[in-house]
Amino acid sequence: MQRKAIQSLLEWKDSPDRKPLILRGARQVGKTWLLKEFGKQYFSNVVYVNFDEDDTAKQIFDNDYNIERIITALQLQCNQSINSTETLIILDEIQEAPRAITCLKYFCENAREYHVAAAGSLLGIASLEGTGFPVGKIDFLDLYPMSFSEFLNATDNKRYADLLENLDWQNITTFENKFIEYLRYYYFVGGMPEVVASFANNRDFFKVRKMQNSLLDAYIRDFSKHAPNILVPRIRLVWDSVPTQLAKENKKFIYSNLREKARASEFELAIQWLKDAGLIHTVVRVKKPRVPIMSYQDTAFKMFSLDVGLLGAQSGLDAQSIIDGNRIFTEFKGALTEQFVLQQLIAECSIEPYYWSAENSKGEIDFIFQHGTSIIPLEVKAEKNLKAKSLIVYSRKNKIPLALRTSMASFNKSIVDSSDNSEFEFQLIDLPLYAISQVINILS
Repeated sequence: MQRKAIQSLLEWKDSPDRKPLILRGARQVGKTWLLKEFGKQYFSNVVYVNFDEDDTAKQIFDNDYNIERIITALQLQCNQSINSTETLIILDEIQEAPRAITCLKYFCENAREYHVAAAGSLLGIASLEGTGFPVGKIDFLDLYPMSFSEFLNATDNKRYADLLENLDWQNITTFENKFIEYLRYYYFVGGMPEVVASFANNRDFFKVRKMQNSLLDAYIRDFSKHAPNILVPRIRLVWDSVPTQLAKENKKFIYSNLREKARASEFELAIQWLKDAGLIHTVVRVKKPRVPIMSYQDTAFKMFSLDVGLLGAQSGLDAQSIIDGNRIFTEFKGALTEQFVLQQLIAECSIEPYYWSAENSKGEIDFIFQHGTSIIPLEVKAEKNLKAKSLIVYSRKNKIPLALRTSMASFNKSIVDSSDNSEFEFQLIDLPLYAISQVINILS
């Protein structure tokens, strides 16, 4: 198993301005494994503390924030030596020890030579961001489900992942059937590391679905365990509605689909809870393609799951879809395809996209994002459909010089000319769905 976040951790390790690190992410995205693997590869030893399992470790931080005393106590508790340059200190489930979070400030101010990396749930850490939280004294790294490139690596297809990384379009096109085959698998399996590992070892789609359903059950149990009782029914309504909301032609989130006469004010906290837990992503509508794009956001939004495989499981998508040609790519009116694209934009490209739709709902751009001082519209097509009326009209109307379209078609660059009496020409780049992770490389 390879995760690209290892490189980000290595950059953190080697940074002269390094601060204690908090690795954030939803449950089961591989935070603990990643930190342990990083320690195994780049340090002489690892001192690992899990605050969810070790009450004595919590008490180490109860008295004071004297770093020398804390280091001595950690050595005794873990029965290991700690060397400031050769030891990685992992503080897992740190949301269970608020004083340990506060102590990161003192590691930063008084003992920055130590390599301290903490892991915790997004929800737990977000709930502690108040009194005592070491604002400005820690580095953050967010971890998401495995991307398609990481999925290729995990399934012994690194050579194909390398083709994408190197933008070797001639060979990518030659082997496009291989990419499409594994993209079909990824739509079903998704990127949750334990599920990917099982698929890589067994190629058992029924076991994959069983594991995904177990994860979904665990998330639902978390609602009752961690959320205020008054919010739990609303959280469940929102969570259960994600597949049906995305199955609509107009994927804008509609509150009345939750229950009759439902209002935004009733569900705002439930939606925020799911976002804080990392279980959903919201993509907000923008009114105009202007810089800075966040200044033009609207109240409307689309809601997505954290993982395409879990979305399929939640939707009841059966394993038969894997062998029925490319049916999986058009399930739920392309909802899985948009979910896939969003995941890759966030995890691989660090892009938080928006979307645009006309007031009369007759035109929509699936995703739109800011790149430097440019606004880039991105049209998503589930198959080889290269019709893009909304994209063309939108780009011409707003004088956007470059637009993207992603589908099953091969890579291509073209100029949309003024043959229809339009006075504005622009460049249109067609990017295969399985290569959407290379958006930033293409634009650079």
